[in-house]
Amino acid sequence: MRYTLLMLGLVGLGVITTSTTGCSLRPAIDDLDPMPAATELSPDPVVLSGHPDPDPEATPKSDADLWDRVRAGFSLDLDVDNDRITAQRNWYARHQGYLDRVATRAERYLHHIVEEAEARNIPMEMALLPIVESAFDPFAYSHGRASGPWQFIPSTGRHFGLDQDWWSDGRRDIIDSTDAALTYLQQLSNRFGGDWLLALASYNAGGGNVNRAITRNRNAGRPTDYWNLRLPAETMAYVPKLLALAQIVRDPEAYGVTLQAIPDTPYFEAVDIGGQMDLAQAAEMAEVSLEEIYMLNPAYNRWATSPNGPHRLLVPADRAEAFRERVAGLPPEQRMRWERYTIARGDSLISIANRHQTTPEMLREVNRLRGNTIVAGNTLLIPRPARDPDSYTLSAEARLDARQNRAVSGRQQITHRVTNGDTLWGLSRHYKVGVRELAAWNQMAPGDTLRVGQELAIWSSEAAPAANSNGNRPDMVRRINYAVRRGDSLHAIANRFNVSVNQISSWNNIDRNRFLQPGQQLTLYVDIRDAP
Repeated sequence: MRYTLLMLGLVGLGVITTSTTGCSLRPAIDDLDPMPAATELSPDPVVLSGHPDPDPEATPKSDADLWDRVRAGFSLDLDVDNDRITAQRNWYARHQGYLDRVATRAERYLHHIVEEAEARNIPMEMALLPIVESAFDPFAYSHGRASGPWQFIPSTGRHFGLDQDWWSDGRRDIIDSTDAALTYLQQLSNRFGGDWLLALASYNAGGGNVNRAITRNRNAGRPTDYWNLRLPAETMAYVPKLLALAQIVRDPEAYGVTLQAIPDTPYFEAVDIGGQMDLAQAAEMAEVSLEEIYMLNPAYNRWATSPNGPHRLLVPADRAEAFRERVAGLPPEQRMRWERYTIARGDSLISIANRHQTTPEMLREVNRLRGNTIVAGNTLLIPRPARDPDSYTLSAEARLDARQNRAVSGRQQITHRVTNGDTLWGLSRHYKVGVRELAAWNQMAPGDTLRVGQELAIWSSEAAPAANSNGNRPDMVRRINYAVRRGDSLHAIANRFNVSVNQISSWNNIDRNRFLQPGQQLTLYVDIRDAP
């Protein structure tokens, strides 16, 4: 595929439960959502409180309230009441602050979801489902490996065309994931003869589990509606949770609740950018913060849009026309920043990619290489971020770093570098922590695979944890990102941080005999007692 060169281009700690198709994330502590007492609670790796609120100056104004439009589209039986619904509704009614935070986050996305639900003639109660699934956090990630506002697990996401690669995760794309979720819900409703409660239960537990529950009841001569099925504990609360929310939205005053108004106007507009673009460049051209660009385009993992598309960016609606004109007038070669790199003896495509925080696939495509063979003396074009990497505060690396370094009261942080044979379960036993909390601290799911060399943050209550692989006391070791300065050498940096040249070379997969380049990013594991 031809690649067109383009220059400048963490909801408090969460509580989640897994399901077959996705995962209900229920924010904990200040964002806790009700669950049956028998359900095990475990921390989620997302820190919603770090997400910026919508920019008031960038938010379209309207006298109409979107909640009125939502109410008008309700079509489920919201007069039904039972202990399961009452328990959920009472919790929401007691937590006005939670509802306010959810409404603030929903302001960016809910109008689009409502429009899509209306276009499909889907019960508007479905537009509230991201509250149950993710509290409208687009970066929500569960211990069941579900991601995004609609909480798709990887396989279901891929089934609905939500690509997941180094550059982006379509499960977090607001447009694509909403389309996939509503399509899936329609399919489930059709599967169960138009029964939306069974469709919701299947979205959470999987259609196979619901089918088996129906068969059990039919064989026992029992009713086969949702309320009479025996399903997983989470699913038993899942549908009541959505109905409770809908009841509150229908008549908030009846439950002593106020709903923060959301303008009934589009918050964002999609703009065709024609190819890959640096997100910092996009933020400047749209005259919004870089954080706002990430919140509207949370699928992007890095500092730029994906080279493989979709080549669009969502920007606040009132900035879209000016942004579109500026992009149209920007030469393609100026939408990304590029660096020419001279291949040295001993280089490999993967070592160069690791050193420059990109991928071999990207280098192959940009430089039109057919394989991994490169020749010393030739040059490669390498994409570089327009700003300092630390500026991209909602990139995957930045969110992981923030989560790993979010202090846990009464515990000390340990940095563990993964070696052959390590597993999350084994490490949890070694450090005497829960496997779910270990995964959560590192924005992982318990079933995720570890990579040799991967660094894990472990918050231990042990007074003196065992030394890690570099021989220092791990509770004093911190990972730092170091930008090479003019005149730096591996030897000088090693002396400055009291580490060895071999360690720096190993941590960054670089040739110790190669010259460093100013601005090159190095990862160091430093004993803070010896840091300069």
